[in-house]
Amino acid sequence: MSGTMNAQLIDRSTAESYAIWFKALSDPTRVQILNLLALATGPMSVGEIVDRMGVGQSTVSHHLKLLADVRFVLRERQGTSMLYSINVACVACFPSAADAVMGRPAATA
Repeated sequence: MSGTMNAQLIDRSTAESYAIWFKALSDPTRVQILNLLALATGPMSVGEIVDRMGVGQSTVSHHLKLLADVRFVLRERQGTSMLYSINVACVACFPSAADAVMGRPAATA
């Protein structure tokens, strides 16, 4: 076993949150959408994301809803359009979550 003996077992609530996060990342299209939004210079509309991703509007909308439900992306209404952007505060937790699951101590800033 390669775990660290002084690492703490994560509690059930945290494990459930992490499982939801990792499930949201289990689809390559969602990972690509997150990557696209992380690289964007500003919020993007569904149409802009569709144009860049090369998948259908309903598929992109579905994945954006799932990503917004777990707060990986933020939604902002602008007129009749919805704009999407990466939730930097939430996405910054990914490395810490993976470290916690693997029993590694959290990195210090």
